[in-house]
Amino acid sequence: MAMKLLVNCNLCFQIDDAVALILMLRPFRGIQQWIIRETYIIKPGVAVTESTDSYGNSCQRLVAPQGVFLIYTSAEVIVANSIDTAPGAYFVEIQNLPNDALPYLLPSRYCESDRFGELAGELTAGAQPGYDQVSRIADWVRQNVQYLPGSSDFPLSATEIHQRGYGVCRDLAHLGIALCRSISIPARIVVGYLHNLQPMDLHAWFEAYVGGRWYAFDSTQHTLFGGRVIIAFGRDAADVSVFHQFGSGAILTSMAVRVENLGNTMN
Repeated sequence: MAMKLLVNCNLCFQIDDAVALILMLRPFRGIQQWIIRETYIIKPGVAVTESTDSYGNSCQRLVAPQGVFLIYTSAEVIVANSIDTAPGAYFVEIQNLPNDALPYLLPSRYCESDRFGELAGELTAGAQPGYDQVSRIADWVRQNVQYLPGSSDFPLSATEIHQRGYGVCRDLAHLGIALCRSISIPARIVVGYLHNLQPMDLHAWFEAYVGGRWYAFDSTQHTLFGGRVIIAFGRDAADVSVFHQFGSGAILTSMAVRVENLGNTMN
C-alpha cells in the first residue's frame, strides 16, 4: 500500500534590493515517489532557470525584485506508507560501493566524521557490521540528544550538537551521519515532508548505504513512519537548503508548510 499526499510550502520574502536566489522546492524525481501533479507559482513573475545539481536535486535560479516576493508550491505525490527496514543487512566494503555513494563517506561542513571514530566504535561494539551498526547509532542519538523543534535558527555541526545535547531535526541528522561515516558507512541528509509531523514544518532525516541500497533512519521518531516526500539529498544541510540567497537584500518573513493525506492507493 501507498499513500497519496498533498504537500504545500509557501514562502514570503521582503526584498530590500534585487537579489539572486537559488531555490530547492520541487519534490525529488526518483523511484522513492511518484509525482502526480505539481504547481509552482511565483509573484511577481520573473524569469526562472531550472537545473539539476550534482546530487540529482531540482534547483530553480532567479533574481527576486524589490518588494514583497511570494512563492507558492504544491504537489500531489504517491509515497510508501511504511519505511523499509533490514536488520542484518551487510556492510558494503569501500571497493564495492557505487561511485555516487563515495562522496557520502567524507567529512563535510556540518558532519565532521573524522572526529567521531572512537565514539562510533564504542556505540557499535558487538553489532553486526552494516544496518545493525546504523540502528545502534540512530538509537543512541535519539536517546542522548533531545529533539527540540525551533531550538536552532541556523545549521549546527555534529560536534556542536554532541556538546549541546539538543537540536532540531537536521542537527540530529548531522550527528547520525557523522557517526556513520566515521565507521566507513556512507550517509546522507534528506530534507522533505513528513505526514503527521508535529509541529508541521519541513523535516530532515538521514539515509545510510548498507546491504547494497539506501535505508532511512530518523532519530527524531521512536517509530520510523512512512508518508515522506523527499525534496533533496546532500552531504549535509549546506547542500539541501530550500533557498540560498546571494546578498543581504532578502528577508524570509513567513513560511507555511502543509501535508494532507488524500487516501491510500495500490500504486
